[in-house]
Amino acid sequence: MNDPRELLARELTAARDRTLLLTDHDEPELLRQHSPLLSPLVWDLAHIGQQEDLWLLRRGDARREGLLPADVEALYDAFSQPRAVRSRLPLLPPVAARAFCGEVRGRVLDRLDLLGADDDPFDFAMVVSHEQQHDETMLQALNLRSGPPLLGAGAPLPPGRAGLAGTSVLVPGGPFVLGVDAADEPFSLDNERPAHVVDVPAFRIGRVPVTNAGYAAFVADGGYADPRWWSPRGWAHRVEAALSRPQFWGADGTRTRFGVVEELPPDEPVQHVTFFEAEAYAAWAGARLPTEVEWEKAAVWDPATGRRRRFPWGAAEPSPALANLGGAALRPAPVGAYPAGASAYGVEQLMGEVWEWTSSAFGPWPGFRPMLYADYSAPFFGGDYRVLRGGSWAVGPSILRPSFRNWDHPYRRQVFSGFRLAWSVDEPDA
Repeated sequence: MNDPRELLARELTAARDRTLLLTDHDEPELLRQHSPLLSPLVWDLAHIGQQEDLWLLRRGDARREGLLPADVEALYDAFSQPRAVRSRLPLLPPVAARAFCGEVRGRVLDRLDLLGADDDPFDFAMVVSHEQQHDETMLQALNLRSGPPLLGAGAPLPPGRAGLAGTSVLVPGGPFVLGVDAADEPFSLDNERPAHVVDVPAFRIGRVPVTNAGYAAFVADGGYADPRWWSPRGWAHRVEAALSRPQFWGADGTRTRFGVVEELPPDEPVQHVTFFEAEAYAAWAGARLPTEVEWEKAAVWDPATGRRRRFPWGAAEPSPALANLGGAALRPAPVGAYPAGASAYGVEQLMGEVWEWTSSAFGPWPGFRPMLYADYSAPFFGGDYRVLRGGSWAVGPSILRPSFRNWDHPYRRQVFSGFRLAWSVDEPDA
C-alpha cells in the first residue's frame, strides 16, 4: 500500500489545483454573486483555507488562534453567514485569499510530514473532501453566471450506446450490507456508517438515468400542466416557481451550459431538475424513484459472491474508462458510455453523470456516531431534505464512494441533479 502521507499529499494538491483553476479569474469576477443560492467565488476560496486551518492546524479547536483575525474568520462561518448575504461582507480580496490559502497549505504539508504510522489521517481526508465539494459548488455558481463563457466547452467524452434509455434490470429480493465501516472505508463520512444488513424486496431499476429525450417527452406531453402527476407539494412549488422545463433549457430545444448555448443532447442524462420534477416524471412514466437503499444495493451488491463491491464495477479505483468524474467534461456523458462501469446487476453510470434523486429523506443509519466534525450530518437529520446518490460529473473521483450520501431541499435544481426510475416487483421472478 502507498504511504498514506504521499497519497494525502497528492489528493490535497489535486484539490487545490482544481480550486485555483476555478478561481483563476479577475477580481470583479470573483467578487460577483451569481445567485443568492451560492457564494461569490472569493468567499469559497477563503472558506476552504479557513476550514483547513481550523481542522488541520488547530485540530478543530475554534478557541485556538488561527491565521486570520477572529473578526475576519467569522466572515467564513457557513452557519452564521447565509449565502445570500456573503457578497455584502468585507471579504478578503482575491490576492489576500490566495495568499492565506497558500500559507495554510504550507503549514499543513509540514504537519503531514510528521504524521506517524499510528496517527489517524481522517482529518486530512475530510479536508480534501470539503475542498472538492466546494469546487463542485463553484461550478454550480459558474453555470449560473451570465456573460461570455469562461470555461470553454469541456473535454471530450466517449460515445454512448443506443437502446439503453428506458430499459431496466431486476434486482431480486434479499438481504445485503448497507453502508460501510471505517475498517473498509477509513475516509468514509459519519452518515455512511456503520455497515449493517437490511432485507430489500425485489425491484426493478433503470439501467441508465433518464435522458434529455425521455424528459422532453414528458414536457411535450403537457407534464408541467397536469397536476395528476405531481404531489400536492410538488404541484404547489411548480406553480409558485413557474416551472415549465428543466433549468437552463430553452423553449427552442437548446440549453445553456456555462454560457454556451447548444442543441439539447438527446442521449445525455437530464440534469438540473428538482426532486418534485423527478417525482412527477416517474409518475407519468408509470414508475417511481428508487429509495436510497435500493439504489445502493443495485450499485454495490454482488449476488454471486454475497458481498459488497467497493465500486459498482469492482475494486479498481475510478478512472476515465469507468466513470465520468472530475469536472473536466463540464457535462454528463451519453448513456451507455461506460459499459465497463456496470454493477453486478448490469446497472450503468451509477457514479458520475448526475446526482440521482431518491425518494428517501435524510436520516442516520442505526448505530450512527458523529465524526470529528460533529455538525457535518446530524443537524440535517429529520429536516426537509431528500437524499441524492451517485455523484455528478463534477465530483472529485477520490472522494466518491457508492455509500456517499448527498442531500438537498426537494426544490433545489442548480445542483447537477437527475434521476433514474424504479418499479416495485410483486414476485422475485417477475
